[in-house]
Amino acid sequence: MRMPLIATVAALSLTGAAIAQDAPFGNEVDTDYAAELWAEMNEMNLAGDGMMRTFPYEGVAPHGMMLETLYTEATVDGHTGDLVIKRNYGPEGVTGDEVLSNPDKHLGAVTVMFRREAGYDADNADWFWAKYLPDGSLDKNPKGMSLAGRVAKGADQGCIACHTGAGEDMLFTTDHLSN
Repeated sequence: MRMPLIATVAALSLTGAAIAQDAPFGNEVDTDYAAELWAEMNEMNLAGDGMMRTFPYEGVAPHGMMLETLYTEATVDGHTGDLVIKRNYGPEGVTGDEVLSNPDKHLGAVTVMFRREAGYDADNADWFWAKYLPDGSLDKNPKGMSLAGRVAKGADQGCIACHTGAGEDMLFTTDHLSN
């Protein structure tokens, strides 16, 4: 009687592993690509020690109460694409002056959209999504999945679900980049 129970538990465990492995984000390929993207952002002085700073402005959840947003292009693995970097500052109530006087103290996360090669995710304008912690490591969702790749594709909330509301290019600031 124990063997079927053990076999059932093993099958359920493998099914859960297969689901996590087949998720549209957070797998090893996505996390490796996110590491390359972070390294490129560091090389360009857009992340890490000595990064360029801009004037923060008031933001909204989930990104932060104060934000900096940068628009540029970057090259990762030989592909050049649009890059949108959003630095997310907090906590609630933080002011622009507080962020300006000590940005490292208030930086909570760096959220990024990088337009990959055509066909990467045609349903979502080929954007690669990542949410980094200030040290460049990837943030994780409550299930422990790294937030890199097609984050929350098919879900009713998360990066893709929210940005779908911005229109075809998935940017709320459509005057900055073109398709």
